[in-house]
Amino acid sequence: MELLTFPLILLALAVIFVLQAVKVVPQQNAWVLERFGKYNRTLLPGLNIVIPFMDRVAYKHSLKEIPMDVPSQVCITKDNTQLQVDGVIYFQVTDPMKASYGSSNFIFAITQLAQTSLRSVIGKLELDKTFEERDVINTQVVNALDEAATNWGVKVLRYEIKDLVPPAEILRSMQAQITAEREKRALIAASEGRKQEQINIATGEREAFIQRSEGEKQAAINKAQGEAAAILAVAEANASALRQIGEATQSNGGVTAMNLKVAEQYVKAFENMASKNNTLIVPANMGDISTLISSAMKIVDVSKSNKP
Repeated sequence: MELLTFPLILLALAVIFVLQAVKVVPQQNAWVLERFGKYNRTLLPGLNIVIPFMDRVAYKHSLKEIPMDVPSQVCITKDNTQLQVDGVIYFQVTDPMKASYGSSNFIFAITQLAQTSLRSVIGKLELDKTFEERDVINTQVVNALDEAATNWGVKVLRYEIKDLVPPAEILRSMQAQITAEREKRALIAASEGRKQEQINIATGEREAFIQRSEGEKQAAINKAQGEAAAILAVAEANASALRQIGEATQSNGGVTAMNLKVAEQYVKAFENMASKNNTLIVPANMGDISTLISSAMKIVDVSKSNKP
């Protein structure tokens, strides 16, 4: 019985030895190995062989990106306004040895440094700027953290502010200011609209007046040109008639015909006078007809004598 127990004990010890000698590290993890309490090496992902009872896995670190909430805190701005601020920080272990021995608790150290850096950055800004320059605040906090975290084997990737909460009375004042600003913009927009409307109306009236005046000008020009053309046509017609009369007097019997025409017109004039009035006007000298004809013939003779 004792002979069977001894091999079983040896087998159990061998199994324990193998289990202690073989270490399988998961992906995106790193284990810090100590030998007799002193740093020996860092075990990388995969199968690793160690010396049992001499080597010990002292620290296990995840190499993944780690998000961590930064507790809410009160920060005072440059214009002495209190803000309740909280955020989230993203970091990653880049050096497992420094992360193990650089700080007793690098997570706690990063959290505290993030809070102090945030208070320092916000203390340099006025209240309005803290809402406008979140990206600047995040960048400055990351720079401050990353510089210090290098000694802890940690890389700070980014910091994001989740909430900026001012006191209730400040919120009411800000809301009133926003309302007043919006009302101001609405009034300005309305006045600009009325101004543009008046400008458009004035421009339209001016263009309409110009169009009317141009139309009246063109109408006056057309009327004047028409009257001038009519006068010219009448003058040309009279000149043509006179030329025809002059040519007719040069032909045989032309003078006699002209005498007859003048006498006819003379008699017709008295006829018209008689038809329009109750009183008939008769010339004192009935020989005036012959005298009129003689005068007309003298004019014709003169025109003949002036011809070359």
